[in-house]
Amino acid sequence: MSNTNVKIVQELLKGATKPEVVNRLVSPGAIYVSLTYDNPDLKKLMPWAGTHKDGPASVLKVFQELNTFWMIEDLEVQDAFGEGENVALFGTFTTHSVKLGKKFTSPFVFFAKVKNGLITYMQYMEDTFGTGSTFRSGGTWTFQSNPDGSEVSVP
Repeated sequence: MSNTNVKIVQELLKGATKPEVVNRLVSPGAIYVSLTYDNPDLKKLMPWAGTHKDGPASVLKVFQELNTFWMIEDLEVQDAFGEGENVALFGTFTTHSVKLGKKFTSPFVFFAKVKNGLITYMQYMEDTFGTGSTFRSGGTWTFQSNPDGSEVSVP
């Protein structure tokens, strides 16, 4: 069962912009968490970020939308694990922003739950600081994270 579930999730990841694939593999009540549960500031930069509860329609919208902002290159699943209904894929991808032409290679993890051959829950994580930087058109970011240190600026 787990091996079959891993193959289902891998097939979805390869065909996430194709309605025939998404509608066949994603449950009508599926929930998809893309990058964050709810972060209004991140959503301004990446409109697909957040929790989506409209099953296949949400998955299609998210992947079609992000593919208008970026060209995804070199997506590679490096490891895949499954136990019961739980599946996790780990890998890397290179994203190339359409507007600015900037590239970044990010690790990713894709967690899913599969029941009766359908994906019912998905959560996708990546290096959003890095991938978001492909949209950065100027300015300096200033941070103060180290309690014992000074500010850090990223030009």
